[in-house]
Formats: sequence, C-alpha cells, structure tokens
Amino acid sequence: MLEGRSAVIAGGGAGVGRASCLRFSEEGARVVCADIDPDRAEETVGLVEAAGGVAVPVRCDVSNEADVEATIATAVERFGRLDIMYNNVGVPTPRPGLKFEEHTVEDFDRLVAINYRGVFLGSKHAIIQFKRQGRGGVILNTGSVAGLVAWGGSVYGSTKGGVHQLTRAAAIEGAPFGIRCNAICPAGMPFTQFMAAMGVDNSGVDPDVLGQQTGAMHPLGRPITAEDCAEAAVYLCSDRAANVTGVLLPIDGGYVAR
Repeated sequence: MLEGRSAVIAGGGAGVGRASCLRFSEEGARVVCADIDPDRAEETVGLVEAAGGVAVPVRCDVSNEADVEATIATAVERFGRLDIMYNNVGVPTPRPGLKFEEHTVEDFDRLVAINYRGVFLGSKHAIIQFKRQGRGGVILNTGSVAGLVAWGGSVYGSTKGGVHQLTRAAAIEGAPFGIRCNAICPAGMPFTQFMAAMGVDNSGVDPDVLGQQTGAMHPLGRPITAEDCAEAAVYLCSDRAANVTGVLLPIDGGYVAR
C-alpha cells in the first residue's frame, strides 16, 4: 500500500514507532527512523533491513526545530522527496497518579514541548516540504484517548487535545494542496516503553495477567498493542484512505464508545 513512498517516522526507536517502521517497510515504504536515542534508531533500522526493507536512522529531538528540519531534509536527500510525516513522539505524565494541581511548571513545559510542539514542528515542516514538491502528502499524528475524554493525566491529556485540534486544522488548511492529516488515538498500551517512562515497573508481572488487567478497561477486552496502531497508521497513510482527512481514530477496543 505504500510502495515507493518516503516516510519519516518520529519516535521510531521503540513501541508504536518501531512497529510502524517495520510495517511501513513491509508495505514498500522507504523509512527515516527518527528518535532521540540514536542507538534505538539504529536497532530499528537493523530490524527493517533484516526483513529486506530500506531505512536510515536519524537522531531527532522533536522539540528542536533544527532537528526536525534536518530529519525531513534527510528523507529528501536520501529518497528524493517526502510523502509521509508520522509525528509519533510523546511522553507521559511524569509520575503515576499525579493530580492536576500537583504538576510543576517544569512538568507542564516538558509535556507541552514534546507532545504538542513536537507535532507542531513536524507538521509545519512537512507542509512546507509538501508544498515545495507540489504533489500533496500525508501527515499522521499520535493522539490519545486521554485527549478525547478525561482519563487521568490532565496535563498530558490536554497536550493530546491540542494535537487533535492541530490535526483538524492542518487537515482543513492542507486540503486545497492535497495534504491529508489524521491522528490515531490509542487507549491502554501495557507493552510499550511508555509505561516505564511513567515509572511503572511491570517487569515482574506476568504478561498475560498484565494484558488481561489492561484489556478489562476496553469493551473488546484486549490491550492495545503497538501493532494495532501500526496497522491503522498504514491504512491512514495509504491511498486507500485518499478521501479521509481530519479524522481522530480511536484505537481503543471501544473505550470511548461507552
């Protein structure tokens, strides 16, 4: 579905980003795997290449405009153009169970800089490149169920709500230029580094038990996986979704439909 496309996947070193690098490559895309941790980016590229795909690693701090510009430039230099920009970097609420009023200004600034400014910068410079090329393009953002409903992590959810509104605005402004913009909105994902980043140590928990506990939050009874998100990402970035833009797609086992 993505044969010959040039894609930048931010946060490609782990979790949803890594799964998406692999799936995009399987579908024929050439991938720039961007991550703030260059070793993780290299590991993902190794997995892509072992599967017969084409990928290059780039160190990128999505909150840094120069890094974002350089990452997109790498896609253009290596693959001739940019077709897809997947803004997939995010950090969680810094401490589990943190109440709104317990957030420090430093907590707020970090969440906004990475979760919101990172998507703004990725979208901004993708649009500039798409317009320069004159052939349209696709932006995909990783939002969250926490940006659709109040689900704890108030400031984190607020940054994702900002991502959702930015997605819709970019979709409308980009439409006359053939630029589509959508977002996926995952629910509970116990098997990614996102939980560890929150300070939750699941290392001693049986994976089946952990999956059942998280899945119990969702009407379908299953936890959300990185692969679930990657499959949705492939569809939204492909021509099969050529008439789909401005969509916030829950990957949530029915959570927000209740």
